[in-house]
Amino acid sequence: MDTTGKPLFCDIGLAERIERAEVQLITNGSAAAHRRNGDGRGFLKLIAGGVAAFAEDASPLNKVAGLGFGGMPEDALLDEVEQAFADRGAPVQVELAHMADPAVGAALTERGYRLTSYENVLGFPLSAVHERFAPEGIEIRPSGKEEFEHWLEAVADGFAHPDTQGAPSHEEFPREVIAATVRDLVGAAGMKRYSAVRNGAVVGGASVRMTDGIAQMAGAATAPAHRRRGIQTALLAARLADAAAAGCDVAVVTTQPGSKSQENVQRQGFQLLYTRAVLVKQT
Repeated sequence: MDTTGKPLFCDIGLAERIERAEVQLITNGSAAAHRRNGDGRGFLKLIAGGVAAFAEDASPLNKVAGLGFGGMPEDALLDEVEQAFADRGAPVQVELAHMADPAVGAALTERGYRLTSYENVLGFPLSAVHERFAPEGIEIRPSGKEEFEHWLEAVADGFAHPDTQGAPSHEEFPREVIAATVRDLVGAAGMKRYSAVRNGAVVGGASVRMTDGIAQMAGAATAPAHRRRGIQTALLAARLADAAAAGCDVAVVTTQPGSKSQENVQRQGFQLLYTRAVLVKQT
């Protein structure tokens, strides 16, 4: 992998581009969940350049994202969003980039939102050809349709048993919900999948979504019994190589602060671009 150490400066324009990609990802995944369930409980509401999404009960896609780059959200629309979440027995979770208009955070605080946690957005400049890497005994390959269920099993297993290093997450999701969400995102968001194979079995997987020059690194997980073998590093190298070849200029990944995932990507040259504050209002 090419780790030149070149600094990546994140201005408002880059942050907005990354947040716009995140909004598209959440929108596509939520819409897929709505089609799968067909029960009318899900919703998507555009709000000040962002989106309020409810995919299904207990989904990690249930959130408000992308605020702060398209003006102040109107009180009436916030009332509507909060009521929609309340009608479904869910809190409102806003993930607000610190690069966003600070007036948005102040307005949400006045409405009763409380700071619950943070997540970090890290980036890597894709300006050269990137080398692939595979540890001894591990094959990294594009994941075909014929092995999708094995890929999904490995990824869901990995997410269901997260590393505990770093700041703890305020969220936990049932394994079946994780699997359904990953299935929806892969099917609806135009993601390219990769498998890590060891001794003939799929033991890890990852995906990447490319849009507007942004390569979103997503869905990366390794089954617990196969960790600490360099699998995530190899999956990352393959995705960076393909993203660079496709013409993307920035790769991004979201991690829990101080987590093993953050440590791994920083070792490969990723730099902290900005932080999202997670603000929650009980309804």
